[in-house]
Amino acid sequence: MGFFSGKMDKQIASYQQELMETHYHEVDNMYRQIRGWRHDYRNHIQTMKAYAASGNWEAIRRYLDLLDDDLTAVDTVIRTGNSMTDAILNSKISLARSKNIQVEADAYIPVKLKLSEIDLCCIIGNLFDNAIEASVNLPEAQRVIRVYMDMKGTQLYISFTNFTAGKKIKKEGKRFRSTKGKGRGFGLARMDAIVERLNGYISRNSEDGAFTTEILLPQM
Repeated sequence: MGFFSGKMDKQIASYQQELMETHYHEVDNMYRQIRGWRHDYRNHIQTMKAYAASGNWEAIRRYLDLLDDDLTAVDTVIRTGNSMTDAILNSKISLARSKNIQVEADAYIPVKLKLSEIDLCCIIGNLFDNAIEASVNLPEAQRVIRVYMDMKGTQLYISFTNFTAGKKIKKEGKRFRSTKGKGRGFGLARMDAIVERLNGYISRNSEDGAFTTEILLPQM
């Protein structure tokens, strides 16, 4: 029993390390994009100064409209009130959008969370990864992930919904079947273990062409 338990612990630890490395890579990519836009900002100013010097106000108006559109695409950062949640959500949103997946996120967390950064990263990371994996197989018009996070009294409420091409996902025992390859099922098992350890509640529901996961985590 000890041998198998130790092997399982090593596999879970390896999975956690992989998850964190992937997450930090995504965060770095997001910040690199923002730094790139800021680097271009000086060039934008110089261009508008040149238009202003020649009195070409129409060109300035057109250029400002283009910058406004560009800024709208860049300034989509979610601000929940919790810095670690912001980092995880925004990195995953950036990853989803790179795969032409629309993310509708509404998240507000005005308190310091009780759970650790690793636990938070594992839960949100797995929820996003599962939703992204299901979405990339759909036509682009159906690639939508809805995220909602808020405090319900003293509990953190997390909800993730994605479309499933009208197919109801089958259950195996108490858990929905994973479509991932060998070893990838650790994500779901690890997430469930974290929720149980924190005395939380998790619910998964597949119906009406959508898959929803809801989690409640006590913060007192």
